[in-house]
Amino acid sequence: MAKLIPAAERLIRARALIQKARDYPIPTDEGGKYNFSYIAQVKDLLQQARDLVKFIPQSAGAGAEVKAEARAILQEADQANQDILHGSPPPAA
Repeated sequence: MAKLIPAAERLIRARALIQKARDYPIPTDEGGKYNFSYIAQVKDLLQQARDLVKFIPQSAGAGAEVKAEARAILQEADQANQDILHGSPPPAA
């Protein structure tokens, strides 16, 4: 049986996966950032991050702050996908 991971740990792991996707090196050979292997790896990391937190907003045991943070991570994963694979500029600060 799978080990239960607390919501706080899931949030930390999801953020780490999103950062890992952002830091994943762009291949210098054929295709660059359009290399299918690169795209698949980045999408996989982002999907793992989404999967870790996707049920937290619907869970009864999580507090409002944790639920809000989980929703923010889901948005971060979508934004990272857009930034990394579609080349949109980072948001202005």
